[in-house]
Amino acid sequence: MKRYLVHPAVLTGGAVAFGLLIALCVTSLVFLASGVNPGVAFGRMLEHGTKPNVVVTVINGGTTLYLAGVAVAIGFKMRLFNIGVDGQYRLAAMLAAVIGGYLTLPPVLHQIVIVLAAMAVGAFWAGLAGLLKVTRGVHEVISTIMLNFIATGIVAYLLHADRLAERAGNNVRTPIIPESGQVAGFPGEMFGLATPRPVFGLVLLAAAVGVGYWLLLNRTRFGFDLRATGQSATAAEASGVPVRRMVFISMLISGAIAGLVGIPQLLGESHTYSLDFPAGLGFTGIAIALLGRNHPVGIAAAALFWSFLDQSASVLTIDGIPREIAVITQAAMVLSVVIVYEVVHRWARRFQQEQVSSQLDRSEAQA
Repeated sequence: MKRYLVHPAVLTGGAVAFGLLIALCVTSLVFLASGVNPGVAFGRMLEHGTKPNVVVTVINGGTTLYLAGVAVAIGFKMRLFNIGVDGQYRLAAMLAAVIGGYLTLPPVLHQIVIVLAAMAVGAFWAGLAGLLKVTRGVHEVISTIMLNFIATGIVAYLLHADRLAERAGNNVRTPIIPESGQVAGFPGEMFGLATPRPVFGLVLLAAAVGVGYWLLLNRTRFGFDLRATGQSATAAEASGVPVRRMVFISMLISGAIAGLVGIPQLLGESHTYSLDFPAGLGFTGIAIALLGRNHPVGIAAAALFWSFLDQSASVLTIDGIPREIAVITQAAMVLSVVIVYEVVHRWARRFQQEQVSSQLDRSEAQA
Protein backbone atom coordinates (compact mmCIF):
# COMPACT_ATOMS: atom_id res chain seq x y z
CA MET A 1 0.00 0.00 0.00
CA LYS A 2 1.32 3.42 -0.95
CA ARG A 3 2.08 5.65 2.02
CA TYR A 4 1.73 9.40 1.99
CA LEU A 5 3.24 11.94 4.34
CA VAL A 6 0.11 13.95 3.64
CA HIS A 7 -2.73 12.33 1.71
CA PRO A 8 -3.29 14.10 -1.66
CA ALA A 9 -6.94 14.76 -0.82
CA VAL A 10 -5.96 16.47 2.44
CA LEU A 11 -3.23 18.41 0.66
CA THR A 12 -5.63 19.61 -2.02
CA GLY A 13 -8.39 20.44 0.46
CA GLY A 14 -5.98 22.36 2.66
CA ALA A 15 -4.65 24.34 -0.29
CA VAL A 16 -8.17 25.23 -1.43
CA ALA A 17 -9.24 26.25 2.09
CA PHE A 18 -6.14 28.38 2.59
CA GLY A 19 -6.55 29.89 -0.87
CA LEU A 20 -10.15 30.77 -0.06
CA LEU A 21 -9.03 32.42 3.18
CA ILE A 22 -6.46 34.51 1.30
CA ALA A 23 -9.05 35.46 -1.33
CA LEU A 24 -11.51 36.57 1.39
CA CYS A 25 -8.79 38.66 3.02
CA VAL A 26 -7.91 40.32 -0.28
CA THR A 27 -11.58 40.98 -1.02
CA SER A 28 -12.10 42.41 2.46
CA LEU A 29 -9.25 44.84 1.88
CA VAL A 30 -10.85 45.89 -1.40
CA PHE A 31 -14.19 46.42 0.37
CA LEU A 32 -12.51 48.51 3.04
CA ALA A 33 -10.68 50.57 0.42
CA SER A 34 -14.05 51.21 -1.23
CA GLY A 35 -15.57 52.35 2.06
CA VAL A 36 -17.74 49.25 2.43
CA ASN A 37 -18.10 47.10 5.53
CA PRO A 38 -16.87 43.61 4.44
CA GLY A 39 -19.14 41.82 6.91
CA VAL A 40 -22.23 43.58 5.59
CA ALA A 41 -21.26 42.96 1.96
CA PHE A 42 -20.53 39.27 2.49
CA GLY A 43 -23.75 38.91 4.46
CA ARG A 44 -25.78 40.45 1.64
CA MET A 45 -24.11 38.15 -0.91
CA LEU A 46 -24.82 35.08 1.22
CA GLU A 47 -28.42 36.12 1.82
CA HIS A 48 -29.07 36.73 -1.88
CA GLY A 49 -27.15 33.68 -3.04
CA THR A 50 -29.23 31.31 -0.90
CA LYS A 51 -32.63 32.41 -2.23
CA PRO A 52 -34.40 29.50 -3.98
CA ASN A 53 -34.51 31.13 -7.43
CA VAL A 54 -30.85 32.08 -7.19
CA VAL A 55 -29.84 28.60 -6.00
CA VAL A 56 -31.44 27.12 -9.13
CA THR A 57 -29.54 29.62 -11.27
CA VAL A 58 -26.33 28.70 -9.45
CA ILE A 59 -26.87 25.00 -10.17
CA ASN A 60 -27.67 25.66 -13.83
CA GLY A 61 -24.66 27.92 -14.24
CA GLY A 62 -22.46 25.45 -12.40
CA THR A 63 -23.56 22.70 -14.80
CA THR A 64 -22.18 24.50 -17.84
CA LEU A 65 -19.04 25.59 -15.99
CA TYR A 66 -18.46 22.00 -14.86
CA LEU A 67 -18.49 20.73 -18.43
CA ALA A 68 -16.06 23.50 -19.43
CA GLY A 69 -13.79 22.59 -16.52
CA VAL A 70 -13.74 18.89 -17.42
CA ALA A 71 -12.98 19.71 -21.07
CA VAL A 72 -9.96 21.75 -19.99
CA ALA A 73 -8.88 19.22 -17.35
CA ILE A 74 -8.58 16.40 -19.88
CA GLY A 75 -5.99 18.45 -21.72
CA PHE A 76 -4.23 19.42 -18.49
CA LYS A 77 -3.77 15.74 -17.63
CA MET A 78 -1.75 15.44 -20.84
CA ARG A 79 0.07 18.74 -20.24
CA LEU A 80 -1.98 20.13 -23.11
CA PHE A 81 -3.49 23.61 -22.86
CA ASN A 82 -6.76 23.55 -24.76
CA ILE A 83 -7.40 27.29 -24.74
CA GLY A 84 -9.93 26.78 -27.53
CA VAL A 85 -12.85 25.46 -25.46
CA ASP A 86 -14.62 28.79 -25.89
CA GLY A 87 -14.61 28.62 -29.67
CA GLN A 88 -15.33 24.89 -29.69
CA TYR A 89 -18.48 25.12 -27.58
CA ARG A 90 -19.89 28.20 -29.30
CA LEU A 91 -19.43 26.75 -32.79
CA ALA A 92 -20.82 23.40 -31.58
CA ALA A 93 -23.85 25.01 -29.90
CA MET A 94 -24.62 27.14 -32.95
CA LEU A 95 -24.48 24.29 -35.46
CA ALA A 96 -26.30 21.91 -33.10
CA ALA A 97 -29.04 24.53 -32.73
CA VAL A 98 -29.35 24.78 -36.52
CA ILE A 99 -29.54 21.00 -36.88
CA GLY A 100 -32.03 20.71 -34.04
CA GLY A 101 -34.16 23.54 -35.40
CA TYR A 102 -34.47 22.20 -38.92
CA LEU A 103 -34.84 18.49 -38.16
CA THR A 104 -38.09 16.80 -37.21
CA LEU A 105 -37.47 13.59 -35.28
CA PRO A 106 -39.02 11.58 -32.44
CA PRO A 107 -38.29 13.04 -28.98
CA VAL A 108 -35.42 10.91 -27.68
CA LEU A 109 -33.76 10.51 -31.07
CA HIS A 110 -34.00 14.24 -31.70
CA GLN A 111 -32.20 15.05 -28.45
CA ILE A 112 -29.50 12.44 -29.07
CA VAL A 113 -28.82 13.78 -32.57
CA ILE A 114 -28.38 17.32 -31.22
CA VAL A 115 -26.02 16.18 -28.47
CA LEU A 116 -23.95 14.01 -30.82
CA ALA A 117 -23.79 16.82 -33.38
CA ALA A 118 -22.42 19.19 -30.75
CA MET A 119 -19.83 16.65 -29.64
CA ALA A 120 -18.78 15.96 -33.23
CA VAL A 121 -18.32 19.66 -34.02
CA GLY A 122 -16.34 20.26 -30.81
CA ALA A 123 -14.14 17.21 -31.42
CA PHE A 124 -13.51 18.24 -35.03
CA TRP A 125 -12.52 21.78 -34.07
CA ALA A 126 -10.20 20.63 -31.28
CA GLY A 127 -8.88 17.85 -33.51
CA LEU A 128 -7.55 20.47 -35.93
CA ALA A 129 -5.29 21.80 -33.18
CA GLY A 130 -4.27 18.24 -32.25
CA LEU A 131 -3.45 17.43 -35.87
CA LEU A 132 -1.33 20.55 -36.24
CA LYS A 133 0.58 19.63 -33.08
CA VAL A 134 1.39 16.03 -33.98
CA THR A 135 2.13 16.64 -37.67
CA ARG A 136 3.71 20.11 -37.70
CA GLY A 137 4.68 20.71 -34.09
CA VAL A 138 2.40 23.76 -33.74
CA HIS A 139 1.86 24.50 -30.05
CA GLU A 140 -1.75 23.95 -29.05
CA VAL A 141 -1.98 27.31 -27.26
CA ILE A 142 -1.26 29.18 -30.48
CA SER A 143 -3.47 27.03 -32.68
CA THR A 144 -6.45 26.94 -30.30
CA ILE A 145 -6.36 30.71 -29.78
CA MET A 146 -6.33 31.26 -33.53
CA LEU A 147 -9.13 28.71 -33.96
CA ASN A 148 -11.15 30.66 -31.38
CA PHE A 149 -11.02 33.72 -33.63
CA ILE A 150 -11.93 31.64 -36.68
CA ALA A 151 -14.85 30.02 -34.83
CA THR A 152 -16.08 33.45 -33.75
CA GLY A 153 -15.96 34.63 -37.35
CA ILE A 154 -17.80 31.55 -38.63
CA VAL A 155 -20.55 31.92 -36.02
CA ALA A 156 -20.93 35.62 -36.81
CA TYR A 157 -21.13 34.87 -40.53
CA LEU A 158 -23.68 32.06 -40.20
CA LEU A 159 -25.78 33.83 -37.57
CA HIS A 160 -27.31 36.10 -40.18
CA ALA A 161 -30.90 36.47 -41.28
CA ASP A 162 -29.95 35.64 -44.88
CA ARG A 163 -28.10 32.43 -43.97
CA LEU A 164 -28.83 29.98 -41.12
CA ALA A 165 -30.65 32.33 -38.78
CA GLU A 166 -33.78 34.45 -38.65
CA ARG A 167 -34.56 37.87 -37.23
CA ALA A 168 -36.53 38.10 -33.99
CA GLY A 169 -37.08 41.76 -33.14
CA ASN A 170 -33.70 43.31 -32.42
CA ASN A 171 -32.12 39.89 -32.09
CA VAL A 172 -30.94 37.27 -34.59
CA ARG A 173 -31.42 33.61 -33.76
CA THR A 174 -31.44 30.12 -35.22
CA PRO A 175 -34.82 28.38 -35.69
CA ILE A 176 -36.49 27.37 -32.41
CA ILE A 177 -35.81 23.75 -31.53
CA PRO A 178 -39.15 21.86 -31.38
CA GLU A 179 -40.34 20.29 -28.15
CA SER A 180 -39.13 16.91 -29.40
CA GLY A 181 -35.56 18.21 -29.15
CA GLN A 182 -35.91 20.06 -25.86
CA VAL A 183 -34.99 18.57 -22.49
CA ALA A 184 -37.37 19.30 -19.63
CA GLY A 185 -35.90 20.39 -16.33
CA PHE A 186 -36.50 19.26 -12.76
CA PRO A 187 -38.80 21.51 -10.68
CA GLY A 188 -37.01 23.26 -7.84
CA GLU A 189 -39.37 21.58 -5.38
CA MET A 190 -37.61 18.28 -6.09
CA PHE A 191 -34.50 19.74 -4.45
CA GLY A 192 -36.38 21.23 -1.51
CA LEU A 193 -36.40 24.70 -3.05
CA ALA A 194 -39.57 26.78 -2.85
CA THR A 195 -39.51 27.78 -6.50
CA PRO A 196 -41.05 26.36 -9.68
CA ARG A 197 -38.00 27.39 -11.67
CA PRO A 198 -36.49 24.23 -13.18
CA VAL A 199 -33.00 22.86 -12.80
CA PHE A 200 -31.51 21.85 -16.15
CA GLY A 201 -32.44 18.26 -16.96
CA LEU A 202 -29.01 17.84 -18.52
CA VAL A 203 -27.41 18.21 -15.11
CA LEU A 204 -27.53 14.41 -15.31
CA LEU A 205 -25.44 14.58 -18.48
CA ALA A 206 -22.84 16.66 -16.65
CA ALA A 207 -22.79 14.10 -13.83
CA ALA A 208 -22.35 11.28 -16.35
CA VAL A 209 -19.47 13.16 -17.97
CA GLY A 210 -17.79 13.50 -14.57
CA VAL A 211 -18.16 9.80 -13.82
CA GLY A 212 -16.92 8.90 -17.29
CA TYR A 213 -13.94 11.23 -16.89
CA TRP A 214 -12.96 9.56 -13.60
CA LEU A 215 -13.38 6.06 -14.99
CA LEU A 216 -11.39 6.92 -18.11
CA LEU A 217 -8.45 8.23 -16.11
CA ASN A 218 -8.40 5.67 -13.31
CA ARG A 219 -9.88 2.46 -14.69
CA THR A 220 -8.65 2.17 -18.28
CA ARG A 221 -5.36 1.54 -20.03
CA PHE A 222 -5.92 4.67 -22.07
CA GLY A 223 -6.21 6.73 -18.88
CA PHE A 224 -2.98 5.24 -17.52
CA ASP A 225 -1.17 6.04 -20.77
CA LEU A 226 -2.66 9.53 -20.73
CA ARG A 227 -1.44 10.26 -17.22
CA ALA A 228 1.95 8.68 -17.94
CA THR A 229 2.37 10.84 -21.03
CA GLY A 230 1.42 13.90 -19.02
CA GLN A 231 4.08 13.08 -16.42
CA SER A 232 6.83 12.46 -18.97
CA ALA A 233 6.24 12.12 -22.70
CA THR A 234 9.79 10.84 -23.22
CA ALA A 235 9.49 8.10 -20.62
CA ALA A 236 6.03 7.12 -21.89
CA GLU A 237 7.28 6.82 -25.45
CA ALA A 238 10.24 4.74 -24.29
CA SER A 239 7.79 2.33 -22.62
CA GLY A 240 5.83 1.89 -25.84
CA VAL A 241 3.08 4.51 -25.47
CA PRO A 242 2.18 6.11 -28.85
CA VAL A 243 2.54 9.69 -27.62
CA ARG A 244 1.44 11.41 -30.84
CA ARG A 245 -1.71 9.34 -31.06
CA MET A 246 -2.41 10.01 -27.38
CA VAL A 247 -2.10 13.76 -27.96
CA PHE A 248 -4.48 13.68 -30.90
CA ILE A 249 -7.07 11.47 -29.17
CA SER A 250 -6.90 13.57 -26.00
CA MET A 251 -7.63 16.72 -28.01
CA LEU A 252 -10.58 14.96 -29.66
CA ILE A 253 -12.02 13.94 -26.28
CA SER A 254 -11.43 17.41 -24.83
CA GLY A 255 -13.17 18.97 -27.82
CA ALA A 256 -16.10 16.55 -27.64
CA ILE A 257 -16.71 17.49 -24.00
CA ALA A 258 -16.27 21.17 -24.91
CA GLY A 259 -19.02 20.74 -27.50
CA LEU A 260 -21.41 19.87 -24.67
CA VAL A 261 -20.82 23.07 -22.69
CA GLY A 262 -23.64 25.02 -24.33
CA ILE A 263 -26.09 22.12 -24.64
CA PRO A 264 -27.75 22.37 -21.18
CA GLN A 265 -28.56 26.02 -21.88
CA LEU A 266 -29.58 25.30 -25.48
CA LEU A 267 -31.92 22.39 -24.80
CA GLY A 268 -33.00 23.37 -21.31
CA GLU A 269 -33.83 27.06 -21.57
CA SER A 270 -33.06 29.13 -24.68
CA HIS A 271 -33.93 26.46 -27.32
CA THR A 272 -32.12 28.60 -29.89
CA TYR A 273 -28.71 30.11 -30.49
CA SER A 274 -28.85 33.90 -30.61
CA LEU A 275 -26.64 36.95 -30.18
CA ASP A 276 -27.09 36.83 -26.40
CA PHE A 277 -26.08 33.16 -25.99
CA PRO A 278 -23.62 32.83 -23.07
CA ALA A 279 -20.01 33.44 -24.12
CA GLY A 280 -16.67 33.21 -22.33
CA LEU A 281 -17.44 29.94 -20.53
CA GLY A 282 -14.41 28.24 -22.06
CA PHE A 283 -11.95 30.66 -20.48
CA THR A 284 -13.73 30.36 -17.14
CA GLY A 285 -13.33 26.59 -17.48
CA ILE A 286 -9.56 27.05 -17.27
CA ALA A 287 -9.92 28.67 -13.86
CA ILE A 288 -12.41 25.99 -12.77
CA ALA A 289 -10.03 23.18 -13.73
CA LEU A 290 -7.14 24.83 -11.89
CA LEU A 291 -9.27 25.46 -8.82
CA GLY A 292 -10.58 21.90 -8.82
CA ARG A 293 -7.10 20.41 -9.35
CA ASN A 294 -8.42 18.50 -12.40
CA HIS A 295 -10.42 16.15 -10.16
CA PRO A 296 -14.11 15.61 -11.06
CA VAL A 297 -15.33 16.30 -7.52
CA GLY A 298 -13.02 19.29 -7.12
CA ILE A 299 -14.16 20.71 -10.46
CA ALA A 300 -17.81 20.33 -9.41
CA ALA A 301 -17.21 22.22 -6.16
CA ALA A 302 -15.25 24.92 -7.98
CA ALA A 303 -17.94 25.30 -10.65
CA LEU A 304 -20.72 25.70 -8.09
CA PHE A 305 -18.71 28.14 -5.99
CA TRP A 306 -17.79 30.19 -9.05
CA SER A 307 -21.42 30.26 -10.16
CA PHE A 308 -22.46 31.26 -6.64
CA LEU A 309 -20.10 34.24 -6.70
CA ASP A 310 -21.41 35.26 -10.13
CA GLN A 311 -25.03 35.23 -8.99
CA SER A 312 -24.65 36.54 -5.44
CA ALA A 313 -22.58 39.49 -6.65
CA SER A 314 -25.59 40.90 -8.50
CA VAL A 315 -26.99 42.20 -5.20
CA LEU A 316 -23.92 44.38 -4.75
CA THR A 317 -24.99 46.60 -7.64
CA ILE A 318 -28.31 47.24 -5.91
CA ASP A 319 -26.41 48.43 -2.84
CA GLY A 320 -24.19 50.66 -4.95
CA ILE A 321 -21.15 48.39 -4.59
CA PRO A 322 -19.16 47.48 -7.73
CA ARG A 323 -19.90 43.82 -8.52
CA GLU A 324 -16.43 43.57 -10.06
CA ILE A 325 -15.26 42.94 -6.51
CA ALA A 326 -16.60 39.40 -6.92
CA VAL A 327 -14.32 39.01 -9.95
CA ILE A 328 -11.41 40.04 -7.72
CA THR A 329 -12.43 37.29 -5.29
CA GLN A 330 -12.53 34.69 -8.07
CA ALA A 331 -9.15 35.70 -9.48
CA ALA A 332 -7.52 35.94 -6.06
CA MET A 333 -8.81 32.51 -5.10
CA VAL A 334 -7.52 30.79 -8.23
CA LEU A 335 -4.12 32.46 -7.92
CA SER A 336 -3.90 31.70 -4.20
CA VAL A 337 -4.90 28.04 -4.57
CA VAL A 338 -2.41 27.42 -7.38
CA ILE A 339 0.45 29.07 -5.49
CA VAL A 340 -0.36 27.51 -2.10
CA TYR A 341 -0.81 24.04 -3.57
CA GLU A 342 2.50 24.23 -5.44
CA VAL A 343 4.37 25.48 -2.36
CA VAL A 344 2.89 22.81 -0.08
CA HIS A 345 3.42 20.09 -2.72
CA ARG A 346 7.09 21.01 -3.10
CA TRP A 347 7.55 21.07 0.66
CA ALA A 348 5.94 17.63 1.04
CA ARG A 349 8.07 16.20 -1.76
CA ARG A 350 11.27 17.63 -0.27
CA PHE A 351 10.36 16.29 3.17
CA GLN A 352 9.73 12.82 1.75
CA GLN A 353 13.07 12.89 -0.05
CA GLU A 354 14.81 13.84 3.19
CA GLN A 355 13.03 11.01 5.02
CA VAL A 356 14.08 8.47 2.38
CA SER A 357 17.65 9.75 2.46
CA SER A 358 17.70 9.52 6.27
CA GLN A 359 16.42 5.92 6.19
CA LEU A 360 19.08 4.94 3.63
CA ASP A 361 21.80 6.46 5.80
CA ARG A 362 20.58 4.50 8.84
CA SER A 363 20.43 1.28 6.80
CA GLU A 364 24.01 1.78 5.60
CA ALA A 365 25.18 2.52 9.15
CA GLN A 366 23.54 -0.67 10.48
CA ALA A 367 25.11 -2.72 7.67
